[in-house]
Amino acid sequence: MSDPIRRVEPEVHPQVTVRRYSALTRVNHWTLAVSFVLLALSGLALFHPSLYWLATFFGGGPTLRALHPIIGCVLIVAWLLMFLRFAWANVPEKTDWIWLSRVRDVLSGHEEKLPEVGKYNAGQKLVFWAFSLLVPGLFLTGIAIWDQYFYTWTTIPQKRVAVLAHAILAIFMITVWIVHAYAAIWVQGTIQAMTRGYVTGGWAWRHHRKWLRDLVRGRKRPPPAAPAA
Repeated sequence: MSDPIRRVEPEVHPQVTVRRYSALTRVNHWTLAVSFVLLALSGLALFHPSLYWLATFFGGGPTLRALHPIIGCVLIVAWLLMFLRFAWANVPEKTDWIWLSRVRDVLSGHEEKLPEVGKYNAGQKLVFWAFSLLVPGLFLTGIAIWDQYFYTWTTIPQKRVAVLAHAILAIFMITVWIVHAYAAIWVQGTIQAMTRGYVTGGWAWRHHRKWLRDLVRGRKRPPPAAPAA
């Protein structure tokens, strides 16, 4: 495993590069992101006749109807991998409530008034857990709609409820995704973390100081003593 700290003294030198995401994590993230965008566009085409023109990007209506659930399967697999790898890092902490109570300082850029943040701040954790509820919900309601293609286990009234629930969950999912994308653009350097895998020491020190401290402490930890003969 490569060393996450590539140079020394990340706390004082802003140009130090710190590894934030591995290549596997970045591929997982962008698979999740691309599949969701495709699902949102194809879902909007199916949602209302005025948006049906979006189906032309998928080869027409019949092809779109076949592709939409298949892409949904890709999404659920990518989400499950992401969830299993990062659920531990998104467990709420006491400092998260303090961070949320000072959201005005977050929006105004006064991060010196905020508690030190670990790998993810409270806003990122909220997005993570929102996805963790919405993605499985979309998948389960989608299966109830899709089952006509391989077997039937739901009634017509149940399918109608599933279609309504699927649409409502999709609206919430798109809203959360927009907030997530806007925050990534707003906080300069965040997108670089998910494209290149590294951030500067200055970025880590400003936005995720506790996480950076933990990395440095882990790097400077002395090796275990050799057992006595």
